[in-house]
Amino acid sequence: MASSAAPSDLIQVTCSAPVNIAVVKYWGKRDEELILPVNSSLSATLHQDQLMTITSVAASKHFDKDRMWLNQKEESVDTVRLQNCFRELRKRASDKKNEKGEVIVKKEEWSQYKVHICSENNFPTAAGLASSASGFACLVYALAQLYGIQEQYPGELSSIARVGSGSACRSLAGGFVKWEAGVKADGSDSLAVQVADEKHWPEMAILILVVSSHRKPIGSTDAMERSVQTSDLLKHRAAVVVPERMKRMEEAIHKKDFQSFAIETMKDSNQFHAVCLDTYPPVFYLNDLSKQIVNVLTRYNNAKGHIRAAYTYDAGPNACLYTLKEYVPELLQVINHFFPGTKTGASLVGSDVGQLPADLVAKIGVEPQPNVLERIIHTEPGPGPQVQPHAKSLLNDNGMPKFL
Repeated sequence: MASSAAPSDLIQVTCSAPVNIAVVKYWGKRDEELILPVNSSLSATLHQDQLMTITSVAASKHFDKDRMWLNQKEESVDTVRLQNCFRELRKRASDKKNEKGEVIVKKEEWSQYKVHICSENNFPTAAGLASSASGFACLVYALAQLYGIQEQYPGELSSIARVGSGSACRSLAGGFVKWEAGVKADGSDSLAVQVADEKHWPEMAILILVVSSHRKPIGSTDAMERSVQTSDLLKHRAAVVVPERMKRMEEAIHKKDFQSFAIETMKDSNQFHAVCLDTYPPVFYLNDLSKQIVNVLTRYNNAKGHIRAAYTYDAGPNACLYTLKEYVPELLQVINHFFPGTKTGASLVGSDVGQLPADLVAKIGVEPQPNVLERIIHTEPGPGPQVQPHAKSLLNDNGMPKFL
């Protein structure tokens, strides 16, 4: 912009969107361009108090071009996935009205506007915490608010987020959400559908053990393409295993049957990483600490005589544990006993919950590994995207990032 004065036609919107962690995994596409999956998937939306992306968008005729800043670094907007999202949203743009109901931008005028986008995560990017999912969900939701878009059918916005990042479609609703794979070539039936809202299972709690916040060695897009091309197990999983597992998982959620939910969650995580091993060349996302967490939790569940904590791992080494709130104090005792402290020497969440009983320590029977975790995130199922007040905007009144 030639002047530092705020453009008179500037329009701003700020929104937040959640992370989701799948309990039935999405892995593999039948269409790379439209991002159509080989199987349906199901996830829990995590609460934004702990994990979220916040995105501010501003539009003005005075902007020279579309621009985007992600985590305080300017990024190109000329990627195929971003441009696909822009195209789908802009063709749905409608009249923009102010709080009084007055039209301030006519539908046909949007073509004259460029946008500035500023987005930040409050968690490590690309470390197995579904940052692209919350990021694209937030982008699509914020631009939909900016452009005054009203869904013409349930899940329409999720189909747009999907072409940005597949699992982003599941972050457009709260609670428990399934992404239906669909069968149509154009992807019109590949949508996110809420299975149950965030208030359905208030007893549910989620702990994320951050093993590493470093970028994963191979990205999900390249890895799943390799799996589609080389893994026979993936074909069996998509055709035979997942359709039945989805039914059982939905039933477990509706009935709030934690034992069934937990078993299906862990078995699906195991099979996903088995597919990664069945891929050629193989893909490794779990490290030795990831595997030791599985070992400790398996022994803990066996010692209690029923499942108290279910692990699942996405494309990264970090463990996501689904449990019930009544089990959280003891589960934190288990984690703090067998994985005490952090890599920096600080205390972990729950280090003040008391000592694990000696008999349980003996039953689990493994040597503690101190100072190996980065942190623990304690959360629960939460709502979908939210419009945030202007005070939380990442952009200033000129439509430029506040950090500049």
